[in-house]
Amino acid sequence: MADVGQLRVVQWATGNIGTYALRAVIQHPELALAGVLVHGEEKAGRDAGDLCGVDATGVTATRDVEEILALGADCVLYMPRYFDADEVSRILASGANIVTTRGEFHRLANIDPDVRKKVEAACEQGGTSVHSTGSSPGFISEAIPLALSSIQRRLDRLVIQEFADLSKRNSPGLLFDVMGFGQPPASVDEARLAHGVISFGPSLELVAETLGMPLDSVEGSGEVGVSPRPVHIAAGTIEPGTVAAQRLTVSGMRGGREVMSFRANWYCTTDLEPAWDLRDTGWHISVEGDAPLEVDLRFPTPLERMAEVSPAYTANRAVNAVPVVVAAAPGIRTSIELPQIFATALG
Repeated sequence: MADVGQLRVVQWATGNIGTYALRAVIQHPELALAGVLVHGEEKAGRDAGDLCGVDATGVTATRDVEEILALGADCVLYMPRYFDADEVSRILASGANIVTTRGEFHRLANIDPDVRKKVEAACEQGGTSVHSTGSSPGFISEAIPLALSSIQRRLDRLVIQEFADLSKRNSPGLLFDVMGFGQPPASVDEARLAHGVISFGPSLELVAETLGMPLDSVEGSGEVGVSPRPVHIAAGTIEPGTVAAQRLTVSGMRGGREVMSFRANWYCTTDLEPAWDLRDTGWHISVEGDAPLEVDLRFPTPLERMAEVSPAYTANRAVNAVPVVVAAAPGIRTSIELPQIFATALG
């Protein structure tokens, strides 16, 4: 049972990010776990604490959506693998707000018109709001750029780069089968590398519009780098001439030139053909304007532990957003419309 003043929260899905968020909710003094929705039969009926490695909570995971909706929670942390507009609408209409790490709600104009109409009607019915956030996109593509813009009066170009050294990631299925590392360059789907427009385009457009410099277009591209020699990584061996690095770039164009961009650099070695300028795992932001900046945000965690720690960057921002979203006016709420998200009751 929630204490007076605590917000009652449901964790919807317990994958990699969802499990971390579940633990954060359980340990948060200002939130109370109301329920857990799981998809796998092996998780149903288990205590929430058991699912995320903490003490028993008395809250049992369920696959029953009706049971979850009947809880009357203040907020649902919605983190499934696939987006379901009908599902989201049912949650909102039931009176529960939503914070999601899915990317469908970063910018209103990018939402399918039918989906937007359905979701906004559900928000009106339930008196609720929904917000998309996370680390990337979210924190690094919206919160940080907007903060850095506060000391500019002329912005010529803003470039966000994400770097991920995957050499110690012991996930052969993910790296070799899904991402295509160790495969011939021609086998990597260029459409997948250009998919970043869908993921990061809305954030760039949102920031640009907020700064009074709307983009004419958003363009996506991708490329790969190969290894000139065998590379032995935690997940296996990358043979010479096969994919050892991938890069996707999302460019925001205005007046015929790039004024904003996001670039993800995923690599298993820095010894590449062609040579790339790579940094340690983390983010780098370049601001060109009348108050130029070069900002590094590096992850000090050893690469061997990165898979264990990295979910925090996404899950924590979503958990910290719960009070802000619950207090927001009904509707689809972007980073621009909400107050600043920050951590409370740390420790």
